[in-house]
Order: sequence, then structure tokens, then C-alpha cells
Amino acid sequence: MRFGRRYSRTRRMGIPANPYSSIDDPAGSCASYSCPCIPCDGESRGADDSFHIPLPSALILLLFAFEMAVAAAAAVAEKLSELIFSGDDDGWAAAVPNLQKNLTVLSPEQIELAKMLLLEGQKHLFEHWPEPGVDDGKKKDFFEQVARLNSSYPGGLSSYIQNAKRLLADSKVGKNPYDGFTPSVPSGQVLTFGDADFIRLEEAGIKEARKSAFVLVAGGLGERLGYKGIKLALPIETTTGRCFMQHYVESILALQESSCRLAQDQHQSEIPLVIMTSDDTHTPTIKLLESNNYFGMKSTQVILLKQEKVACLDDNDATLALDPNDKYKIQTKPHGHGDVHALLYSSGLLNKWKQEGIKWVLFFQDTNGLLFKVDFPAIPASLGVSVTKGYHVNSLAVPRKAKEAIGGITKLTHTDGISVLSRRSMVINVEYNQLDPLLRATGHADGDVNCETGFSPFPGNINQLILELEPYIEELNKTRGAISEFVNPKYKDSTKTAFKSSTRLECMMQDYPKSLSPSARVGFTVMDTWLGYAPVKNNPEDAAKVPKGNPYHSATSGEMAIYKANSIILKKAGVQIADPITDVFNGQEVEVWPRVTWNPKWALTFSDVKRKVNEACSVSQRSTLVINNSNVILDTLSLDGTLIANEVEVKLAGAVQNKGWVLQHVDHKDSSNPEEIRIRGFKIQKVEQLELNHV
Repeated sequence: MRFGRRYSRTRRMGIPANPYSSIDDPAGSCASYSCPCIPCDGESRGADDSFHIPLPSALILLLFAFEMAVAAAAAVAEKLSELIFSGDDDGWAAAVPNLQKNLTVLSPEQIELAKMLLLEGQKHLFEHWPEPGVDDGKKKDFFEQVARLNSSYPGGLSSYIQNAKRLLADSKVGKNPYDGFTPSVPSGQVLTFGDADFIRLEEAGIKEARKSAFVLVAGGLGERLGYKGIKLALPIETTTGRCFMQHYVESILALQESSCRLAQDQHQSEIPLVIMTSDDTHTPTIKLLESNNYFGMKSTQVILLKQEKVACLDDNDATLALDPNDKYKIQTKPHGHGDVHALLYSSGLLNKWKQEGIKWVLFFQDTNGLLFKVDFPAIPASLGVSVTKGYHVNSLAVPRKAKEAIGGITKLTHTDGISVLSRRSMVINVEYNQLDPLLRATGHADGDVNCETGFSPFPGNINQLILELEPYIEELNKTRGAISEFVNPKYKDSTKTAFKSSTRLECMMQDYPKSLSPSARVGFTVMDTWLGYAPVKNNPEDAAKVPKGNPYHSATSGEMAIYKANSIILKKAGVQIADPITDVFNGQEVEVWPRVTWNPKWALTFSDVKRKVNEACSVSQRSTLVINNSNVILDTLSLDGTLIANEVEVKLAGAVQNKGWVLQHVDHKDSSNPEEIRIRGFKIQKVEQLELNHV
């Protein structure tokens, strides 16, 4: 009898060839186990791999059948164990009886998630579970939420819990994340608006803009402003009523057109716009775009990526907090805008963009109307800096007063390493309340002080980034988009053993450079505050409490900043602009300049403005000038009133005088006015105007 041939037949019938064979010996040779044959080395004995067995045939068959039966029984037992206990035969669920008796309700994937939660010390999540048959749907809903939390965090929920334990332990002992680091001023570019270097940089940026993608971080509602809608729907100014979303889209389209024209791009490259949304803003953002036909942009250019929240933590052991209103739901809170990097990584967009020839990714936030107001060239000139200096990361910044409540762009060098070249270093944003004590602790007795320029040498971070795409992809391939996190628990007392309320881990978009190697080229671009920074984030009550001389960062100050910027640009181009007056709206004292605004397609750069403006023009302080067409020339215009140039090609010349539009004060508590009016403290009374329309 040739055992080998019968053995081969059993394999063809689907019976395990050798239940004891190891993974390293998949063929099941004799050498891998004790067999009743003549000792052999397991090597092939001929073309048919057979050899003769001297034992009686019946005995061989009996032994073989016995081994096959044992193997089959073991396989069935293993499959049954996997089905019921997900491969764990050590009673992993025994410590939580209410979970163990509900295992039959759960899918294999949900059982694996349950095992992970127990391994991370989260058995409290199941201690209240009733018998199978009661709330089974809610139990499954619970695991659907766990699956979302697990899939949306780099490394999964287990990594989140482990990171939380580490950060909470550091927080309890007061560990300083900057221990061992020495601060210094990094290298960067300071822009002087309108000079030759500025014009050169803005032209370089315009050429490169067609190879860029824009990422708008827009996860929040306007509740902090006193506005119930999404911030992107809030009017950027009341003269035209254009909202932030419209302004951003039209600005990108103008940049796209100008870049393709300057680069003689026959294919008319399309600049992608990614918008990071949240549960609160996703549907309203879609509705805003669709109801306005995407404000002229192709719908295929706009990509929405929704950010998930993260689990809340009840204590220093990173115990996941249950929702007080639903025992089958984990309490969650936003993780921060740093999630944008993980979302971009997981979306596959970055590699797609690389294949399409995109080189730059520009990040901006949802209510800084000035930065992206490409009526003046903050974005093009800053992109030009990245191009000419070869920055992998370019943080846009503004001059910052010492100890001002805005983070400072700082180079940090660690004291480890045997030489300066081998030491760890990074260029990052350091929050203002950390920068001053860090300077004092490293030999700067006065801490954060102004230098000879009248400003701190550490420029103010405004959370706008320009990243070179290729090194960005390389870094995210290592980190999967994970960003350095922090935790900020509110302790009940000095023992730091209990929280006033649940906390969670957070991350910030601008902390991306923390993981970069010292060889990464990280710099900054400083522009005048009037040119690039006027965020809208404070409600009227909070803004009115801001000390005089400090920025209000309200809807009132944000709108007035736009008029100021446009007036200064026209003034630098040669137009006689009347000085502003001071007025108070919602308790905020602001400068009121002529209400000058224009569509981005009229002028994208300072060079565009100079080409379309004759120096023999003037605009009075009470005037309103609105330009809505690209082919409007200011030629000896003397304006004292309101002039609106719509879809028309015209040279504006001579004197225009009328009663104009008047600003009327509004109390922010007056509910007879819409929210977007109340939060500004004024509305426009349109008394008289000259309106030029297409004939």
C-alpha cells in the first residue's frame, strides 16, 4: 500500500492533510510530527511523493482515521469558539456578566470591539446592560457609535484611550511639554505692502496658484457670535450682503482665472476647494452651496469632508463618559480642527492631487474675511514666499505686541544631542500664555517684550498655512494624519483627582509641524494686520468687554476692517481717501472708513488696482463705492455719496454726489432686526445712490 497516494486523496477531499503541521511546514511532512512509519527525513521519495509503510494496512488506516477525526473535532470546536467568543477561550467577558450573556446579540465585529474596550479598562460601559431581548437595538446602536469612533481616529479607539491616559497623567503632575526646549526667533519673510519685492512675490504666487488646492476648516456654528446659522452663511459685510462662502468661492475663481491667464494655461486648471464640516454644519453647508448654485464654481470642484467627534473622558484613568441622557451612548465632543490632516489622508485626495500636478495646499478658517479677501494680495504674495523660499510649511502671521493674547511663531531647540546640529528643533505656534514663561525660564529675564520695531520678535499666528504637497504626503504616510494632542481638564480641586465635567483630547491644525524633522523647511510670512487678519468670533457682549485698544474680533470690527483695507489699498494706489471717523456700535469704538468694496474679479493684486485707478480720484468719508465688474476704471472720479457699478464696462469720471447710504445704530438686543444685523450694531439706510447697470 502506498500511504502517500491515499494521503493525497484525503487532501483532495478537503480533509486536513496534517493537523499537527506547523505554519512553517504547510505541506505536512513526516518530520513535523510523530508518525507510525519508518523514520524518515520528510524529503520527497519520488515523483509521486510516496513511500512504503511496513505496518499492517488496517492499523495504518485506523490510526489515520483517528487522527482525522481528532483534527475535524478540533476544527469544529475552534470555529464554534470563534463564533461565540471571538477566538478567546480564557473567559475574557467573565468579568462583566451583563456583557457575556449578551454576546449572542452581537456580531463578530462588535464582539471584537467589546474585547478591545475591556482590555482598555472600560467594563463600566456594559455593567448596566439588561438581559438579551431587552434594548437589543440600542446595544447594537452603541457598537455602531464605537465603530465610528474607532475608525475615525488614527490607530483606533484603543490608541485614543492610551494617548488620553498618558496626557492626563502628564496634566496631573503639571508636566510642561516644552521642558528642555529653548525658544528663538525663526527665519521668515516680512512683507511690506506695495513695494517692489511685494509685487514680485504676488506675481510669483499668482502664477503658482493654479497648482494649488484650498482647504477651508469650517466645523463650527455661529453661536459664539450670537448667530444661529453656520458662520459661512454670515454676510461678510452689509453693503453687498455677500456671505463668507460666496466671498471665498468667488475669490478662488478669480485667482484661478488670473493664474491660468498669466501662465497661459490652455487647459484652464481648476482649483479644488475642500471644506471640513461637522455634524452641526454638514447639511447646512450643502444646502447653502446647492441653493446658490455653488456661487459659480463647478460642483465637482467642491469636496466636503465631515469630521467626527471623539469620546469624552470622566477621570484620570481615561474612563469613557456615558451620555447622561442615554446609557447606550458615549458622550462626545469636537476633537479640534487638527482633524483636517487625518481626513485629507484617509480621503485619498492628496495622492490624487499629486497626480494632477498640484503642488500646494492652503489652509484657512471660516471667518477671517481679510486673509482671503484677494482684493488685496495676502494669499498670492504669501504663496509667492513659499515658492521662492522653498518652504515645506509657511505659517501666515501678523505683527504681534508682546504678551498679546495670540500665539507666537517660535523656533524651539531641545538641549539633547551632543552638538547643535544633532539637536531636535521645530518651528511651531506657542500659545501666548506659554511663550512668556518659557522665555523667562530660558534666560530671558523680561520674558516676551517688544523689540525696536515696537512689536514682539515672535510674530502672531493666525492659523493659516501653506504646505508643499509632496513632503506633506510623505509626512502623513508616517503619521496617518495624527496631530500632537493636548488635554485641558477642569479639576474640582488642587488634588487633581476629579473633573468638574468630562474632558477630551484636542488637536490643532497649526500643530502639524511638531512631528517634522529638523531638516524640514518651516518658515513664516508676516503681513500688516490691516491686510490679513480680522477674525469674526466674539459676540457683542464679549467684544464690548475687550480693553480699549485691543482687537474686538467681532462682526462689527470684521466688517469695518474690510472697508479700512480697501480704502488703504486705493489710497496707496493714489486715490484721495478721506480720513475715518470714530463711532461706537454695540459698545465697541471703531474707525469708520468709506464703505469701499469690490468683487475679486475686479482686482486680484495691487498691480491690478494700480492699472485700474487714476490718481486724480477722491472718495469722501461718508461715501459708499461698490464695484461688481472687472472692466471698471476709476478715472478722475470724485465721489461724495453712493455709487454702484454693476455689470457694466465703464470709466468712472467726474463728480458723483448724492445723499448716499447712512449707517443707523442698532441695539444688539433689539429682536425686531435680524441676527446678522444685531450682532454688528448697525444697519444701512439706503437713501440715494447712482447705480450703473448693463444696458
